[in-house]
Amino acid sequence: MPSYAACARRPDCPRASWSRAFCSGTYIGLFEAGERRPQIELSRSLDELLGSGEHLQRLCRLARTSKVAGYFADAAELQLQASSIGSYTSMLVLGLLQTESYARALTRAAHPFAATDVIEGHVRTRMERTSLLDSPTAPVLCVVLHEAALLLPVGGNAVMAEQLSHLAEQTDFRPRIVTQVLPFSAGAHPFLHGSMTLMQFTDAPTVVYTEGAYSGQLVEEPLLVERFRSAYDLARAAALSPEASLQGIVSAAKEFATP
Repeated sequence: MPSYAACARRPDCPRASWSRAFCSGTYIGLFEAGERRPQIELSRSLDELLGSGEHLQRLCRLARTSKVAGYFADAAELQLQASSIGSYTSMLVLGLLQTESYARALTRAAHPFAATDVIEGHVRTRMERTSLLDSPTAPVLCVVLHEAALLLPVGGNAVMAEQLSHLAEQTDFRPRIVTQVLPFSAGAHPFLHGSMTLMQFTDAPTVVYTEGAYSGQLVEEPLLVERFRSAYDLARAAALSPEASLQGIVSAAKEFATP
């Protein structure tokens, strides 16, 4: 069976066809190199242009098979390739730095009617993703979290005490992790309503991923990515220093651990 990219690059698929599908030969090359997952909309357009039935759409669905939520699959793959990751979370600890108990409490809250084995499957997947931090090529991880994330009792006091202690340990002992807390005193800022991840690469353009409760979006348009980058820089500038942030995280962990 020919590959996705091979079909799209057939002799009877000229550059004009790629443009009609709103993509370039370079973009098709990213699929061929395994650097990006093809989008189902693009696969449908190319199938129509090539008269290939639903062949590329079937390949696309196979390529997009993932343990994580479909809307997060592209971002999860790109995190593995990133040289640096900058994140902002407004109410929660970043997934890569979550403990199992904290992740379980969040998953149960997001899927209140799901069976236990479904919940545990989600938790295992999230814990598997934290192995990225142990990789010899682990990205530099710059984390900004709002002070509210240190106070919201996810899973109860014991779970929070464990989670914040873990966050402090990861920040203190992993030189490639920098954590900053954005205090309430910083006031309003562009990311009040959600979370954002900025991924940079050694040989590809910067990409942004934004996420809500049950959906996420990968942002690649250069001007919009630059707006996110500028807003993130301002958030980091308004946040506490890494040293003061670590002290605040440790203090919050002790508060939750106090009977």
